[in-house]
Amino acid sequence: MVQTTIDYAEEHLDEELSLSRLAQVAGFSDFHFHRVFQTMAGETVMDYVRRRRLAVSAYRVAYSDERLLDIALHCGFQNHETFTRAFKRMFGRTPGEYRKLGIKPPPYAKLNVLQQHNNPFVGGIQLEYRIITKPAFKVIGYETTTTSCNGDNMREIPAFWQDYIKRGLSQQIPNRISTEMAELGICYNFNMETSQFNYLIGMEVGTFDGMLEGQVAREFGEADYAVFTTPLVEPALFTHSIQSTWQRIYTEWFPQSGYEHAGKPEFELYDERSNPARPEIQMDIYIPIKRK
Repeated sequence: MVQTTIDYAEEHLDEELSLSRLAQVAGFSDFHFHRVFQTMAGETVMDYVRRRRLAVSAYRVAYSDERLLDIALHCGFQNHETFTRAFKRMFGRTPGEYRKLGIKPPPYAKLNVLQQHNNPFVGGIQLEYRIITKPAFKVIGYETTTTSCNGDNMREIPAFWQDYIKRGLSQQIPNRISTEMAELGICYNFNMETSQFNYLIGMEVGTFDGMLEGQVAREFGEADYAVFTTPLVEPALFTHSIQSTWQRIYTEWFPQSGYEHAGKPEFELYDERSNPARPEIQMDIYIPIKRK
């Protein structure tokens, strides 16, 4: 469905395109489409549309005698000024300068996610999962804000965990429900415009009493979750294993699952199985779901 949407966008670059319109073409909710597209393409769908419009316009600027305004309008820009500004940001010069210099770019190809994620095991080896309903729960912990643009979250979240562990912050969380170590890494407050979201490291608690400075209290509602367990790996490979499992959930499991993302908080559960003193470790990923 994502490739169908890419093909649709390619044929309608001169029209007004929005996240909602493209999600409708894919048959997904706005939020689910946003998450799936960004995971598969490495950028948001609207960033991709803007980049494709500029790539097509650059090719026409270079290889045709069309008026620059006509090219701008054909590629979905409302006026010459907006087109010129966006073109210069991407190519470092205005369309007029680009044409005058005689630059001859290659024909930039549209994205092909089917080729990019061609996996001979899809449909054969499946990710193991279970479906649960988790009641509402309270968490006390420590929070940061990150973004999925440019893979920032892939760097910032592991660094946030390292700081949390180094400072021994888990021992400072009051009112913990579990007597054993059961830490959560929760992603929530997703912003589809900026790709920013909050990331909270903490533990389930019974009450919010006795909190310390720097801690935050959050309450999350009941939701249905698909729960995935990462493969057992050596501690040195743990971060890669987690990130690879997230990738497979969105690129392999979701397309054939009959579910879509429910738009609610998603989280990771680290318990005794994640103890770095063990020779091999693993953890669980909880994805909020709803039937398509």
